[in-house]
Formats: sequence, C-alpha cells, structure tokens
Amino acid sequence: MGAPPGGPAPRGGRHARRRRPRAPPHQTSRTRPSASCGSARRATTGLDLGRGAALVAVGSLGRRDGGPAADLDLLLVHDGTRSADDVARLADACGTPLWDAGLDLDHSVRTLEECRRVASADLPAAVGLLHLRTVAGDPVVGEGAQQAVLADWRSGARRRLPELLDSVAARAERFGEVAYLLEPDLKEARGGLRDAVVVGALVASWLTDRPRGGPDLARAYAGLLDVRDALALTTGRRTTRLTLADQDEVAQRCGC
Repeated sequence: MGAPPGGPAPRGGRHARRRRPRAPPHQTSRTRPSASCGSARRATTGLDLGRGAALVAVGSLGRRDGGPAADLDLLLVHDGTRSADDVARLADACGTPLWDAGLDLDHSVRTLEECRRVASADLPAAVGLLHLRTVAGDPVVGEGAQQAVLADWRSGARRRLPELLDSVAARAERFGEVAYLLEPDLKEARGGLRDAVVVGALVASWLTDRPRGGPDLARAYAGLLDVRDALALTTGRRTTRLTLADQDEVAQRCGC
C-alpha cells in the first residue's frame, strides 16, 4: 500500500510486498489502469473492516494511471482506536485476497496522524497521497485522510515549493529532456511522467492553475502513458527507458 509515483515508497508503518504475474500481451494501456483497480475491488468484495479503518489506493493507483508492471499501491488507514492485534488482523484480511488473486501488492498500515506526519516529512509521499481513494472499508476514514493531507499540502505549499522545484531541476540535470533524447526515460526525464504529476501537485496546492493556451497537457500525458504501457508489455519488465531496440515494437503497439 504505498509507493507514490513521484518517488520511493512512503516510510513508516508495517510494509509488505509480493508480486503478480506479468500482464498478458493482449492487454492494452487504456484498459490496464481500470483493470488493476477493478481487480483490487473484486478481490476485496465482502471485506468487512468495520468502522474506523479503510483500504485506500495511493500513487498511480489512486490517480488511475498505473501501468501493466505497476504495483497495487494500497494503504490501510485506521483512526487509532483499534488494538495492535486488531489492526494486524485487518492488514492480513486486506492482503490475503489480493495475494491469492495473484496481484502485485505493495502496502503499509498507518493511522490518520501517521499519514499526515509522513506526508509532511517526505515530499514524494505527500504527492502520492494527494489522490488517495477508498477501495474498501469506512469511507469516512479514507476521505478524512485525503482531506487532511490535502489541507496540509495547501497550507505548507509555499514552504515546500522550493524543494519541489529543486527536485524537478535535479531530475532534468540527470536525465535530460524527454523530447530530445534518442533513448528517453519516460518517467524521469524533463517533460515526462513525473513532471506531469508535479503539475497536478502544484494545481492541488492552489498556488497556480493548469497552463492555458499551450499544448494540451492531459492529451500529452495520456500519450506518454500509452507509450510507457506499450514499453512494459514489449519488454515484460518494469522499465520506463525507451531504448532504440524496443522503439519499433512500442510504436506498433501504440498504432503508429
């Protein structure tokens, strides 16, 4: 339950991880994101977490833009009123049907306050939590966690903006610009997927609005997601570097 697309998995709380089989070759990029969330919902149908606990999607799963090789980034959030044994039982109850379904699960367990503390200390974690969505359990807890993180993000946006912009500049220096590279990293390079997530985080902060009058960012982002997903299906690996050797097959998968 928790690796935000903007960076490493959020720290803190119990954490476990297992893998699912590779996505089938006929699976397309536009059906995979909804399929992953649908699989999680089907696997947790009938799961009774009671009041005060919710299983929520974060990161790319929360945004509904995960790829064929992506983990199911899930977080068990609780209000802190449960005993440690009860929370452990809930975590097992959430994880077992997903593992049994063969899904690639990455998950952790936190209280509402722990979500806020992690987000305040870890910039990638904060970005990954901005689009938190409830999958199962108490929707009041899931909504409360999302609203609390979002409110903290907005109140601290001016303080955190330099760190956010520094991270963008550092990635650009290291990976170059996606539009001008023969073998770009679709996620890390300037103008890539991480930058699109940063734009969303800036808009969520209320410090700015989406750029107007220029290129259609939503369409460009969807195009990058298509290429990323085609690359994953081509290579069978969790990679975002589009090498020359893979470009012809990726182009064919994208209908070019």
